[in-house]
Amino acid sequence: MEGWAANELSQTQFGDKRLRDRLVRITEALAAKPTSSVPEACGQWSAAKAAYRFWDSERVTPEAIRASHLRSTQERIGDTPLVLAVQDTTDLDFTHHRATEGLGPLDHPALRGLKAHSVLVVSEEGIPLGLLNQAVWARDPEQVGKRHQRRQRETADKESQRWLTALQASEAAVPPGTTVVTIADREADIYDLFALPRRTGSELLIRAAHDRRVNDVGYLWETVEHAPLVGQYTFTVQRKEDVPARQATMSVRFTQVQVQPPRHRRSRALLAAVPITAVLAQEEDAPSGVEPLEWLLLTTVAVATFEEVLRCVRWYSYRWLIERYHFVLKSGCHVEELQLETAERLQNALATYCIVAWRLLWLTYEARRVPEAPCSLALESHEWQALYCTIHKTPVPPAQPPTLQQAVRWIAQLGGFLGRKSDGQPGAKTIWRGLRRLDDIAATWQLLHPSPSSQVDGSTYG
Repeated sequence: MEGWAANELSQTQFGDKRLRDRLVRITEALAAKPTSSVPEACGQWSAAKAAYRFWDSERVTPEAIRASHLRSTQERIGDTPLVLAVQDTTDLDFTHHRATEGLGPLDHPALRGLKAHSVLVVSEEGIPLGLLNQAVWARDPEQVGKRHQRRQRETADKESQRWLTALQASEAAVPPGTTVVTIADREADIYDLFALPRRTGSELLIRAAHDRRVNDVGYLWETVEHAPLVGQYTFTVQRKEDVPARQATMSVRFTQVQVQPPRHRRSRALLAAVPITAVLAQEEDAPSGVEPLEWLLLTTVAVATFEEVLRCVRWYSYRWLIERYHFVLKSGCHVEELQLETAERLQNALATYCIVAWRLLWLTYEARRVPEAPCSLALESHEWQALYCTIHKTPVPPAQPPTLQQAVRWIAQLGGFLGRKSDGQPGAKTIWRGLRRLDDIAATWQLLHPSPSSQVDGSTYG
């Protein structure tokens, strides 16, 4: 995927063009071999040393690395009327890298590493467009294990503040004419998030965790369960471990509620109830031994019809993408295997890998959205030509590039995807494995088929 990084990072501002060029080269190398170590991806020890020096430079910050990606993300959003900002937090475990300084305890105090909270912007079609915001931090060991004091502290003094901060960052990043719907799982079910003033065109869609007091009397779950049934829908539940795939029929209810302030808040008398719509989807007649599906969603999006309810449920299903993003970052890019001396260097490396992880995820889902688009949308000429000839065992590539969907399936085939009718679409894992093989294949192709410019000046292509 050489060439894309230069466009993605063209607006990087380090005050030194050489640093920007270095970032482009590092990003292209890591994206071509996402599962490889830094030295292996860079190809030569001198290039690997340059990558380590780049991450150690005082002029390089994770904010500057992500800022250029953000500007490119904003260009992809363009004048889109509505986007989804999906939030989630993940642990980055560096326990086995004992020499790394500046790490903190994770959810288990015996583990050390960094916490990362990411906001991935997603189109209504489910295509990841890029990161809107990301915060990475090390926990203070002195604050771990003091859960009994959490209720005594304001949200601004707790890690819960990350959901509010990320919401405000999303509002600032998305153009004013575009509606942004913040989507998050149960950990974001925080009164202060619902009560936070939002700009026009900023909405919330959060899965409920707490059986809150609503409407002065009564509680959330009971209130929604007594709301009238508005319809049913059926969808396929994918196979999970030892539970086979099945068709699930979901019954849907919704009602307007007034969420009351938490009882433990000292300033409760000064806090107002928050109007919100509660949407409950419950599985009917689940198979014996299988826990029925249930989602209770809290949203500020205007909902009046069954179709509008289904739209919210579909939007919430895209929350899975942020988990896939973190999966690609950790299992595909192997960021937890980085061995750097300080947390500051790790943060610079993580900011670089975060762009790579987005690109891999985008390629996976873009091929599903526009399957008939030419693969030149994502691959350079020598890459798709080498790919085609390898798959078809021919020395002569076609005059025109194949479709994006076909090229992605071939890449996945290099990574072990069998492509049987029952296999569905290839996932990120087989694609990143295939990209690693494709990089080697494409490099050999370039040596055997030099471009006209390289033949003229006698240099090696690229």
